[in-house]
Amino acid sequence: MTFTAKDVAELRQKTGAGMMECKNALKEANGNSERAAEILRQKGLIAAAKKSEKSALEGIVASKISIDKKGGVIVELNTQTDFVAKNDLFLDLAKIILESILSSKPKNIDELLKIKSNGTPISELISSKIATIGENIQLRRFKLFELKNDSGIVGTYIHPVGNKIGVLVKLVTNPSLSNPSELEEIAKNIAMHIAASQPQAEFIDKTQIPKEIIEDEKRIEMGKEDLAKKPKEIAEKIVQGRLDKILSQRCLLDQPYIKDQSLTIEKLVKDKGKQLNTDIRIIQFVRYNVGESLEKNSNNDQKMTAGII
Repeated sequence: MTFTAKDVAELRQKTGAGMMECKNALKEANGNSERAAEILRQKGLIAAAKKSEKSALEGIVASKISIDKKGGVIVELNTQTDFVAKNDLFLDLAKIILESILSSKPKNIDELLKIKSNGTPISELISSKIATIGENIQLRRFKLFELKNDSGIVGTYIHPVGNKIGVLVKLVTNPSLSNPSELEEIAKNIAMHIAASQPQAEFIDKTQIPKEIIEDEKRIEMGKEDLAKKPKEIAEKIVQGRLDKILSQRCLLDQPYIKDQSLTIEKLVKDKGKQLNTDIRIIQFVRYNVGESLEKNSNNDQKMTAGII
């Protein structure tokens, strides 16, 4: 018996299971909708669909670097409780997702969910884990860095307490190094700094800050009460000084290094470059914190979110 896309949609609406799961169930049931619903129940996928309605606010940040250090990926995978976030089944799922991204290089979550690992789409693996573990699981976002034709390294740091904060960073060198692994320590230290720094780094340097952000900060400072009675030219000089400080705090290169406050990140990178006889540049970075708002956007990270099922 054949079935149509409409049959798949109706079964999905009836059961709450995922599109691919409904399609596979209809295939197995030779197009019989009632039998397909039974199959979904037997596989635990209807229960999984109901669980997917529950909030997934806990979870982990995980990352993986390619063997040649030319690529790296970071992922936020969410679940309902911290207990499950430490479960081996959940952690194994994160590893599979990381490996799939590195090998297949999907552009977004929709593409990623269709990638197969040992013949099974990632979407079905997640549904299976929901059914087995008994909690909702959401693949919230990921970011893939690649060096392609550039020389350098992609590095990472995951804060070991709960794996809740992680950073991915891309460094480029000119001239290239015969042994890029010499950059691993500096890449890890920069990533660690980004993970721990307060205020958080949002941009690499001031050239990346959008004009509207600068204008907003300037307007806020100009409107402060302590400047109300000052002549305009004096107020503007004071505001410019404050603005330089505020913007510097948001720029990675201007921040004092967390391990040595006498050094800025810019100085740290330059010193390491001299040591290795190369020019080192930080090209890209992204910082993930489990559960943070995805409304917060920056030049360094294209954020994505998707519920599973």
